[in-house]
Amino acid sequence: MTHTTTEEPRGKASGAVVPVLAFAGIVVAVMQTLLVPVIKDLPQLLHTAPSNATWVLTSTLLSGAVATPIMGRLGDLYGKRRMLIASLAVMVIGALVSAFTSQLLTMIVGRTLQGFAMGAIPLGIGLMRDMLPRERLGSAMALMSSSIGVGGGLALPAAALVAQHTDWHALFYGAAGLGVLAIALTLLVVPESPMRARGSFDLPGALGLSAGLVLFLLPITKGSDWGWTSGTTLGLFLAAVVVLVLWGLYELRAGAPLVDLRTTARPAVLFTNLASIMVGVAFYVVSLVLPQLLQLPKATGYGLGQSMVVAGLCVAPLGLTMMFTAPVYARLSARYGPRTTLIIGLLIIAVGYGGGLGLMEAPWETILTSVILGAGIGLAYSSLPALIVGAVPASETGAANGLNTLMRSIGTSVSSAVIGMVLANTAHTVGGLAIPTMHGFRVSFLIATGAVAVGLVMALCLPRTGRAPQQHVQLRASSEEDAVLERAEDVLRGFRGRVLDPAGVPVARAKVTLIDRRGRQAGSAVSADDGAYELAVPGQGAYVLAARAAGYGPLASAATHSGEERTVEVDLALPGEAVSV
Repeated sequence: MTHTTTEEPRGKASGAVVPVLAFAGIVVAVMQTLLVPVIKDLPQLLHTAPSNATWVLTSTLLSGAVATPIMGRLGDLYGKRRMLIASLAVMVIGALVSAFTSQLLTMIVGRTLQGFAMGAIPLGIGLMRDMLPRERLGSAMALMSSSIGVGGGLALPAAALVAQHTDWHALFYGAAGLGVLAIALTLLVVPESPMRARGSFDLPGALGLSAGLVLFLLPITKGSDWGWTSGTTLGLFLAAVVVLVLWGLYELRAGAPLVDLRTTARPAVLFTNLASIMVGVAFYVVSLVLPQLLQLPKATGYGLGQSMVVAGLCVAPLGLTMMFTAPVYARLSARYGPRTTLIIGLLIIAVGYGGGLGLMEAPWETILTSVILGAGIGLAYSSLPALIVGAVPASETGAANGLNTLMRSIGTSVSSAVIGMVLANTAHTVGGLAIPTMHGFRVSFLIATGAVAVGLVMALCLPRTGRAPQQHVQLRASSEEDAVLERAEDVLRGFRGRVLDPAGVPVARAKVTLIDRRGRQAGSAVSADDGAYELAVPGQGAYVLAARAAGYGPLASAATHSGEERTVEVDLALPGEAVSV
């Protein structure tokens, strides 16, 4: 895939772009947990059986999984801002549909439209990559990626407060209002991305992926109701395997595939996506366990007897901590790299769940567990888009991040199914009512710890340096007569030029180093906002000009200073290769 630039270059975005995009991500993520406070009341509210009421949550999950990679690809082709606004608009329509009904089928339609907006998160990450200068990109993508957890965590107490004191339909009116506000802010603040992928939209690939995902996720989310060994469940799993295999064969032959499977198979992308599934599993466990533990009556002997609102407030630090870890991630990643930051995040999650096994006896203990887990999940979520962005071409950012977001959704789906089954099988039945047990809660935490261990293995398998294919940075330099020779007679005319990426967009804050024939540093400079740099040379002779920038591979090229103006091309140095000059 190649890309073209049609609008403003990187670095022209205003300072409000990041908070606006993050706000849009949080609004979208709210849809995932909006109905959690009233989930036990849904059968009565919708006048249906409990097994039917679960479709109100399942439909949102399925539509979000389907929409995420598709909207990412459409954003790469036709504009990420345009597709972001479209996603939010569909969410608003869905919220209004749900707000005006108490009928099951209409509610499912509205919830399906709400889930469609999940594609906004990878689109926001893609917009940030395309527009922001390198020094702001790390923390910005971290915040956008963490918005999934931030929105979900903050929605719990807010939705509980609304549901406890007003009609539950007010939840959807509020969601629609937030969506309209996000659209307005996006229109006012966020410019369109300058990046475009060439090619056409792969409609057969989109239909095939959608069918495969529905066939796979449907039995995961409904397996507990249908029975894991039932013919329906096993038949759908088998159909999912067949459809996804056929879809993969088609994508490998397609000229402009929806998902570039060859890129996805690269170690940096493959292991990041596998780790994402495990992080998704770990994130959802705490969201399922702690609210139930907090709301169980004290008469059970282990329940904490808190109200719906207090339970939401005790879990809210999970999302708040994720939000505040974004700047911490930026510093850690700048120094150690996103791979190391992902490993640190997973280790913190393991500490949170391990310690949480003994911290279930008081509300303050659940708050402490939420803070620790929020820090770990925030670091892990923040690392994922940086790893993906560094491993794929700029023209595939939206689709690649969409697939990565899908992997997290698959993780949460698996977590929901497995933990639901564990809590159901370990519950006590009192007066016909199934009550979760402390044993079930602890087994759930152990399952989360196991998922983190698997994710840690995946993270350790990630390449230690660089990401392929790297962005090729061309250092176009020329030597020209120094205008101020009076400064020193021994300073000859130096190299001067701009650092550009393959699309011709200037790269700001790239470090350009001058190395002499003995391998010693003879000078260095940092490119300006327009990519310009200037280097003086100590004498005539052979040099190496080396350029490095965050998110790009290290590049070097031979350059001889002889007083004549010339252009120097820098060849790509892949990670681990010696630069031959």
